[in-house]
Amino acid sequence: MIDEPKWLRVATHAILIFASAVILLPLLWVLRTSFADKVIAYKIPPDLFFTPTFDNYRDILLQFDFGSFFLNSLLIAVMTTLIALAIGALAAYVIDRHRTGGPVAPIAILATQMMPPIVLVIPFFLIFKKIGLTDTHAGLVISYLTFNLPYVIWLLMSFFKRVPRELDEAGLIDGCSPFTVFLRIVLPAALPGIGAAAVLSFVLCWNEFLFALMLTGQETKTLPVAISSLVTQQGTAIGAVSAATMLAITPMVIVYFAIRKLLVAGLSLGAVKG
Repeated sequence: MIDEPKWLRVATHAILIFASAVILLPLLWVLRTSFADKVIAYKIPPDLFFTPTFDNYRDILLQFDFGSFFLNSLLIAVMTTLIALAIGALAAYVIDRHRTGGPVAPIAILATQMMPPIVLVIPFFLIFKKIGLTDTHAGLVISYLTFNLPYVIWLLMSFFKRVPRELDEAGLIDGCSPFTVFLRIVLPAALPGIGAAAVLSFVLCWNEFLFALMLTGQETKTLPVAISSLVTQQGTAIGAVSAATMLAITPMVIVYFAIRKLLVAGLSLGAVKG
């Protein structure tokens, strides 16, 4: 094995360090600002060393009603993800195994992801307002499914392709119905991919802003919309915004570290061509 030139290793590490800094430094700056008081947070040039305070976190948790917004985001993201997985897994399976919809179906599903969300949000608002679904959890779940479900179907199709068709045939020979084959053979075999789809679907719902801004009210407001309300004409409570941002991303960090092995296995499963 030929050793790579030293300059190539140095260049590679320099590029990786730069890319990591571009991603991590803004996040670290938000973390730093979340522990700064109002004077330090707005100071220019900024102080890198100061006595940290938890006032911003206390204000967010006690005065901002963070818990209600957090539960709204959690409920809507979980409901949307579960429904998308239930429908998307069945749809992806029949499209992959039975060629339902022909060769046009996968392209049509992918094409729906190319539509700008702003094209849909106004019609959704007008329709939901007439039928009473604005400012409801159900209305937001339905709207999220419009862009989340095609994404889940497309993703799961690639995972189901990695499950050998011989397993389906063996199950049918043993007397299983097609649905039993799907439920007891195909789903367990594709579990890493389903876990990856669930995590990525949850993240999409958790971070969504436009539909939540238009379709929610005070009772169903999600975290992204609630955090944006801290930016007012009187100014931006930068410390409070930073603290709320750190609290909002904490569940995503916990979920990632809890199931990162499943996530990596699922993404690898879908990336390998058979």
